[in-house]
Amino acid sequence: MLQVKTFQFNMFGVNTYIIWDTESKEATIIDPGMHNAAEQKVLDSFLSDNGLTLTQLINTHMHVDHIFGDGYVKEKYCVKIMASSLDAFLGEKAAMQCRMFGLPCDTDAVVADIDLKDGDTIEICGEKAHVLLVPGHSPGSIVIYLPGAGIAFTGDVIFQGSIGRTDLVAGNHQQLINGIKEKLLTLPDSTILFPGHGSPTTVGDEKRSNPYV
Repeated sequence: MLQVKTFQFNMFGVNTYIIWDTESKEATIIDPGMHNAAEQKVLDSFLSDNGLTLTQLINTHMHVDHIFGDGYVKEKYCVKIMASSLDAFLGEKAAMQCRMFGLPCDTDAVVADIDLKDGDTIEICGEKAHVLLVPGHSPGSIVIYLPGAGIAFTGDVIFQGSIGRTDLVAGNHQQLINGIKEKLLTLPDSTILFPGHGSPTTVGDEKRSNPYV
């Protein structure tokens, strides 16, 4: 059985997710947003207290607020970074992104070890997960959909009643809208969407009330 824990890290309130299997205790982290030692300790304590073994790191995209903790997690837990290579230029320019937002430039470049492509099927804690490329917020924005669990991790593609920004580098508003309609709103209405910021929602709720789609 899968469980999901949400942490809100850094000055942008990024949702960092831990997904784990209650039997095997294997865990996956999505969008490590820890920006300082205190936030790193929160993550470490949760994993240790629950006897979890972290085996995967997935980035929904490579904007700096979602990759602050990548280097720490990779080194401490010996996991590979999984993300779309279409966002490689963002990971490589993490320090530049910090300067753009007026943040201290102490973030190393982040390079994905495994390229996640649209249509890929991976395994997360014993469950099949589908990789859905939904560009527009960034060229390599992906959604991780676990049909067996009825959940999807959407990064900054869609939020409760809103959508991701498209005014950042390589953003594209119409591309994002098209992707949401074609890739997300065609999922079962009961699918729970775990976004990169804010509260969870469902496909059905967004179809009924999201003013952008």
